[in-house]
Amino acid sequence: MTRKNQPISGNDLARFSGPNTFMRLPSVNDLKGLDVCVLGVPMDIGTSWRSGTRFGPKQVRAESAMIRPYNVQTGAAPFDSLQVADIGDLAINTFSLSDSLRIIAESYDAILKYDVMPMAIGGDHSITLPILRAIAKRHGPVALVHVDAHADVNDEMFGMRETHGTVFRRAHEEGLIIPQKVYQVGLRGTGYAATDFTEAQGWGFQQWQASELWHRPLDTLGAEIRRDIGDAPVYVTYDIDSLDPAYAPGTGTPEIGGLTTPQAMQLIRALKGLNIVGCDLVEVSPPYDTSGNTALTGANILFELLCVLPGVAYR
Repeated sequence: MTRKNQPISGNDLARFSGPNTFMRLPSVNDLKGLDVCVLGVPMDIGTSWRSGTRFGPKQVRAESAMIRPYNVQTGAAPFDSLQVADIGDLAINTFSLSDSLRIIAESYDAILKYDVMPMAIGGDHSITLPILRAIAKRHGPVALVHVDAHADVNDEMFGMRETHGTVFRRAHEEGLIIPQKVYQVGLRGTGYAATDFTEAQGWGFQQWQASELWHRPLDTLGAEIRRDIGDAPVYVTYDIDSLDPAYAPGTGTPEIGGLTTPQAMQLIRALKGLNIVGCDLVEVSPPYDTSGNTALTGANILFELLCVLPGVAYR
């Protein structure tokens, strides 16, 4: 049996040293034999307010050095049963959003030729559209768990149809997602019109505004989502701005009144059992949080997602 990759232990090499890979896992170029590949998409040219998410993958990886391989609270031991490695960053075109989206889609087409589950570190939320295009080629239309302050269903932004705020309208129009199995959690903030959220409800999207979730544990909501999705393939996209800025100030479009980190963990843990075929963590903008806490939170959310993937061993 092939030995599974393990993060470098902090007892073998100090956590402030070693490779800048996710959880200090091995860096590989060959995807053969991997169950999960972690990759960075260092891009912020799809943003509409504050930039800086191009630095997200690097700092999320740096902060992930603190995470140990065993989830004490849930018993998940992902590295005992899954072969996981970091495959580095996609070589996007930092001067062209349209070309970058093409590069992401083509890169995912190549990745998905292998029997591997891709886990992306963004990057702004526009990266999710080309990812879904490739995912749908492989799996057909997928269910979607979308945790975010914003529905990202605009038609255009400054005349552009592919931005971080138009992702899920395009995904719906292109038939990449199953509308009745789209779950948007944490929506809030101000809008341009009353239809900012409600139009997508007409497509079949199910939405929970953050104010409905204040002071409420999210494990029950997660269980309801898991029950409704059933065995359909599902993609999970987690925008760090779903969290209140008190927990995650380092993001491009912060909105007050958001989710808490315990709620984020409850929601993700309740997704255990879903047929997750891909996931991402987006919109970490390190220049707006010099403490590194937002990136640390993002790294832990990725670890929680890793812990609920199909095939994870529990001790």
